[in-house]
Amino acid sequence: DTPDAIALVCENEHGDVARFSYADLHTSGLRLAAALAALGVVRGDRVAIVMPQRLETAVAHMAASALGAVAMPLSMLFGAEALSYRLRDSEAALAIVDESAIDNLLAARSECPALQHIVAVGAAAGRGSIDWQACLLGRHPAIAPMATQADDPALLIYTSGTTGQAKGALIPQRALL
Repeated sequence: DTPDAIALVCENEHGDVARFSYADLHTSGLRLAAALAALGVVRGDRVAIVMPQRLETAVAHMAASALGAVAMPLSMLFGAEALSYRLRDSEAALAIVDESAIDNLLAARSECPALQHIVAVGAAAGRGSIDWQACLLGRHPAIAPMATQADDPALLIYTSGTTGQAKGALIPQRALL
């Protein structure tokens, strides 16, 4: 109802503040969703999101949801082994990563046969298969958000693995409400 209202305020380490409206997030989410669809991401695919809280993290979650894909947030503090295990176990098709985790993700990639693309964000640009900016600026057919049911998967999160192997927990759409 209020597309121009501020949805997200981001402040960087230098004190620069950027404000994003609901319309900004919606538009960016659908543009990224169209780019991910062009890369082959389909309903049910796992999309790893390996970034701290930042604008791109929110947009990545929205894009995965728009495609009916399953967002899989992973800590940027994970080493290559922890990333490799979770990416293999989930059969993630695509990962979105920034400078905080690109080195560990690239080290894990060879062990993750389902991982087809790495979208590089921020200072990681040029180190993945495609850059975030290229995704958002690319000309892809517009898409509408996919309808989902309450029990359709929305998120895949992993236990810490402190008492054994980390285990995936699939969270349904209804839990997001």
